[in-house]
Order: sequence, then C-alpha cells, then structure tokens
Amino acid sequence: MTKNRVARLNSLLKEVISEVIHRDVKNPHVNPLVTVISVDITNDLQHAKVYISVIGTQKEKESTVEALQSAAGFISIIASKKVVMRYFPELTFKADDSVEKQMRVDELLNQIQKEKNARTQHPEAPS
Repeated sequence: MTKNRVARLNSLLKEVISEVIHRDVKNPHVNPLVTVISVDITNDLQHAKVYISVIGTQKEKESTVEALQSAAGFISIIASKKVVMRYFPELTFKADDSVEKQMRVDELLNQIQKEKNARTQHPEAPS
C-alpha cells in the first residue's frame, strides 16, 4: 500500500465521516460543535482511528466520544455508501486535544510578548 493512497483515503474518510456525523447522527449526546480533525487508517485498511475535537466541557467531550463510538457501526454503514472500498474500516473515535494545547501555547506566547513590551516601555530604575 503506497503512502499516497493511504493519505488520500485518510482525507476522503475525514470529509465523509464529518458529513455523516453532522447530517445523519441524531444522538443528543453528540455535541454539535464536534470537528473531525484527522483520520488514521491502518495499512491493511481494516481499522481507522478518527480524531475529533469538541468545544465544551470535559464531560461533554467524553459523552460525545462515547456516543460516537456507540454509533460507529451506523456511521460506517452510511459512510460506506459514499466511499467505494472492498471493506470499510472499523472506526474508533478518539478525542484530540491538540487544538486546546495550541490555544494554550498561543496564550502563553501572547502573555510573554505583553510582559516583554511592558519591560521595554517601562524599564526599571537601576539600583
């Protein structure tokens, strides 16, 4: 299996699974602010990890992952009608907190920049 084909399948599955989650999954435990960040399919095309990001509390994130995992079979059936593959991979949903980590890093960098600017504008008097 070429890396190029796996990358194309990952991209295609990401789009299709995201569309299925937003259009067809009607579970009230699935937060409407869920985003499919990436899909990582194995080389044998039998399993795929779906990384999602959820805006909300930790409890909302956990319940969304659980609800999507319980609906994985349904999502697979609907998505398999849109993607032509001999065998559709078994889906496993995982929470991806990289967006929150990136926001935290940006926040810290902004704070450092503000402190740096404050020091250059108001240098302390030498003692």
